[in-house]
Amino acid sequence: MEVVGVRFRKVGKVYYFNPCGRNLAVDTPVIVETVRGMEFGIIAIPNRNINNLPIAVKPILRIATAEDLEKEEQNKEKEQEAMGICATTIKEYGLEMRLVDVEITFDLNKVIFYFTAEGRVDFRELVKGLALIFRMRIELRQIGVRDEAKLIGGMGICGCSLCCSTFLEEFHPVSLKMAKEQGLSLNPTKISGACGRLMCCLKYEEETYAQLGKNMPSIGSCVRTPDGDGEVVSLNILRQTAKVKMDKNFKLDTPVIESYEITEIEVLKSCGKCTKNAKKSGTSA
Repeated sequence: MEVVGVRFRKVGKVYYFNPCGRNLAVDTPVIVETVRGMEFGIIAIPNRNINNLPIAVKPILRIATAEDLEKEEQNKEKEQEAMGICATTIKEYGLEMRLVDVEITFDLNKVIFYFTAEGRVDFRELVKGLALIFRMRIELRQIGVRDEAKLIGGMGICGCSLCCSTFLEEFHPVSLKMAKEQGLSLNPTKISGACGRLMCCLKYEEETYAQLGKNMPSIGSCVRTPDGDGEVVSLNILRQTAKVKMDKNFKLDTPVIESYEITEIEVLKSCGKCTKNAKKSGTSA
């Protein structure tokens, strides 16, 4: 079946629609019918054939006209006004919630308020109050801190715009194990993003690190280098290098550490240095 992908929010999820015989290029503005009503969207994926879609595909109603574009701009202005009104109303009701974003459907049928809160919030009276003000269907949707960062945007510790607000369409689980496998510090302040959760890049870089780390020796292993035997003290997976503390300098207070390409070293079952360390610690190497 021929479909096109439509995105309704910047870096939002892509939904498939039937182009109804139209050849639609990327960034073409269109009007579609969704479960929320009539919506304004942008083509993110051009015409392509996809079989066995899990849900029924609705048609593209039309390519957005000049009037549609003007109405969309007016809706954006109304969203900013609604943001201020809702924030003031929340304070009046004394609710412990933080308003993050507002979305008004293209046909002015519904207004959706996105907010964060530490726990559950009873906002039933707030909904009634907002319905009297806006004369539209009201929906309040609680989101997590990662979704908040995606909507607001910002800069990461790398100096670039946040991945979630730039190109990541969906969030995936991230664990400390990923940071450990990538040789990063396990200090939460160094591996957490603007949202306070583990950085998303730990997930989509994991596969690369796993592939490159297959032929890497483990830290503490004995290796043979062009300059003699030694012990691996650190690894640089991306550069494919290892730093080795040399046996010939083992007796020095400040042993010499050399860096080698992985192709230059050979992993040994044991070496003189490991034997000495084992005797000193009383453990087997």
